Amino acid sequence: MINRSLQLFCNRVVAAGRITAADVQILGRDVLPDGISHADEADMLIALDRAVPQSDVSYADLVSAAVVNFAVWGERPTGYVDVEIARWLVGSLRSDAGPTPLAARIAFEIVREAETSHEILVAFAIGCAHRRHRAEDVAIVVEGDLRDAA
Repeated sequence: MINRSLQLFCNRVVAAGRITAADVQILGRDVLPDGISHADEADMLIALDRAVPQSDVSYADLVSAAVVNFAVWGERPTGYVDVEIARWLVGSLRSDAGPTPLAARIAFEIVREAETSHEILVAFAIGCAHRRHRAEDVAIVVEGDLRDAA
């Protein structure tokens, strides 16, 4: 269940096409002062990352910390990411275009924070890191090819 103020916040920032530092302050202070209370709220914040092309860096900080806190410490068993939570997280963090940098960060930080994480989430986090490194390698090769062509 998503609280109405979160829905209104998301509608407003999607219409604006960006998330400002002031928006992040409002989100943390007024909309979710006690953090995420339901998986649907986490899903919405993760989807918002994909839907809004520009966001202040503080958005990633707030959402990452809130999702980690919810998934690791707010769900039972506390400190453990079981198969049910792992499946939900991977489903939410994955997208057709691949995980966003924020989604990859959330996966990695949950695996790091939890006492144990189910292998589904661990594999997803490793895959995110592998894709990031591979993308960096491709960028280096393309950059090198462009210099050689000049």
